[in-house]
Amino acid sequence: MAATPSLSKLRAGVIGTGFIGPVHIEALRRLGVQLKALCDVPDRVRSAADRLGVPQAFGDYRELLRSPDVDVVHITAPNRFHAEMSLAALKAGKHVVCEKPLAMNTRETAAVVKAARRAGAVFAVNYNVRFYPAVLQLRRAVASGELGEIIHVNGSYFQDWLFKDTDYNWRLLPAEGGKLRAVADIGTHWMDTVSFILGAKITTVFADLRTFHQTRKRPLGEVETFAKSSSKVKYASYKVATEDFASVLLEFANNARGNLAVSQVAAGRKNCIRIEIYGSKKSAWWCSEEPETLHFGQRDGANEVAVRATPAFGDGAAGFMDYPPGHVEGFPDTFKMNFRNIYATVASGGESEPLFATVEDGHREVAVCEAIMRSSQRQKWTLVEPFR
Repeated sequence: MAATPSLSKLRAGVIGTGFIGPVHIEALRRLGVQLKALCDVPDRVRSAADRLGVPQAFGDYRELLRSPDVDVVHITAPNRFHAEMSLAALKAGKHVVCEKPLAMNTRETAAVVKAARRAGAVFAVNYNVRFYPAVLQLRRAVASGELGEIIHVNGSYFQDWLFKDTDYNWRLLPAEGGKLRAVADIGTHWMDTVSFILGAKITTVFADLRTFHQTRKRPLGEVETFAKSSSKVKYASYKVATEDFASVLLEFANNARGNLAVSQVAAGRKNCIRIEIYGSKKSAWWCSEEPETLHFGQRDGANEVAVRATPAFGDGAAGFMDYPPGHVEGFPDTFKMNFRNIYATVASGGESEPLFATVEDGHREVAVCEAIMRSSQRQKWTLVEPFR
């Protein structure tokens, strides 16, 4: 699809060149957005900029923020830097796309919300799962009443990239990634997506967090996300302080109930998101490992399988699909469609409908995580604290 002229006039700078930074860059290029600047640690940013074809390379994010050639800043650095970089970007007059979580705690996220409101900037948190066509269609089906009153929601987000005790990444360390790991890293994607589909926030939680590998082996040297372990690497043992898997019961503002299972030690599951929505008329379910299909369940009739971009699927994703049925749109496309919505909002001065996760959504997800931690510690239902 040709780049929208208004989007092609916008200029982006990306902070971070690990796993997710290049994903942002690829999606932006597919939209026709101009990639003007890249930032990472000084000893690797120049080679990364050359490899990715970005003209300006900065070893300090503050230098990137001072660039007059950047309209929108993408923050893909480790979690502990998100609040600091977000506040600095807003102060510099930039629009912001921040990787989740928005920050390490609600004290930080509340400060970012206030700054974003004061700045009047477009601020998005990258919950890209919203932009699978099936998710957008499920949202339409719920809003239109096609499924009836929502009774309950079931699902999971499973991965196996931390299955072995030698698997390592900075996300395992509370100081870098936060006190929650599996739930905050991938569980929040599921919770944000379901809240988006239902049009209802999570109000109360009951959580059980568990750590299978009480001790892991850390390689003597840094490891990128999803990198494979090697027999030649030397390791040092350390105690694990974050969860490998979790079970969470949920209550939503519309009185629906939900249950979520999260795991990063589920052998064979590379990146499996499963969402099942049960309504008073019929049910619907979807799995990211088969992103093109929606399933509908009936009590008194045949169950149905609908393929993306066909009449049976529905038109809830109109404007966020570029290829005909049978030409799979998956993980990379969710970033492109998310950024299409974000950049259209920037280009229109805020007039486009913001389907993306806002700064307030990012704050809410961190509040949910804090409630989940309290619930697991107390082993009781816990209220998600209201917005501050």
